[in-house]
Amino acid sequence: MARLKDYFALVKFAHTAFALPFALIGYTLGVLKTGFDGWTLVAVVGCMVFARNAAMGFNRLIDRNFDAKNPRTAGREIPAGRIGRRAAAGFVWLNAAAFVAVAATFNRWTLLLAPVVLAVVLGYSYTKRFTAWCHLVLGLGLAMAPSAAYIAVTGELTGATVSLSGLVLTWVAGFDIIYALQDVAFDRSQRLHSIPAFFGVRGALTVSRLLHAATAVAVVGTGCLLGGGWLYGIGAAVFLGLLVYQHLIVRPDDLSRIGAMFGLTNGLASVAYALFVILGLILGK
Repeated sequence: MARLKDYFALVKFAHTAFALPFALIGYTLGVLKTGFDGWTLVAVVGCMVFARNAAMGFNRLIDRNFDAKNPRTAGREIPAGRIGRRAAAGFVWLNAAAFVAVAATFNRWTLLLAPVVLAVVLGYSYTKRFTAWCHLVLGLGLAMAPSAAYIAVTGELTGATVSLSGLVLTWVAGFDIIYALQDVAFDRSQRLHSIPAFFGVRGALTVSRLLHAATAVAVVGTGCLLGGGWLYGIGAAVFLGLLVYQHLIVRPDDLSRIGAMFGLTNGLASVAYALFVILGLILGK
């Protein structure tokens, strides 16, 4: 029987740090307009967790046969037999239903958009079967977080959260391309699509750099829209510094530093950026 820690491992719960901090920026922007509501904060965090659990669980479920063939992923919970197929499916649909139920409590826009969000975050799992640009779909799934959180609080959308969403889309797609470098040979052998499998290692790193250059532009643009002060500047500098660091440690002839450390670096970038942005918004600095 699957244990709780197996489900945490199934969805890589720690990776919630990628998008949740950006959702909290969107939430903070909304609160500054409408006022604080404790339930809304709990519900926004809940939606993030439920949506991500559903997406990751679904990805692991439909990719279980590929994961079993790949030495890097054969030890994952489903191919290793620690979580059964039916149990995984139940976990996915339970979280998807919880996401829709909580989203429905905000306003009519979140109710109407909840199925769209699920379609993107669940549909991503199929994209590697037909397009090398699957990384952008993953980025889109996470990019909805700040705008969705703002809509949940205010029922509206603003240019700053759209800019934040663009930032997240290019950032996530860029680092996912680097992460996918680990599976170039396997993806090609299984006729799976990815930027590294299509362009090769050097080409993929070039595409990743271009996406992260767009991220840098979005960081600056978002700062202008938010009227960012010195606290925003610190957060932006840390975020962009860690982005540059990733490209310095990953080279075409040395991919050994991609892995847990890589995930940690991006998680730290997200948390640091959000912390300084939120402090700047609250303190007006």
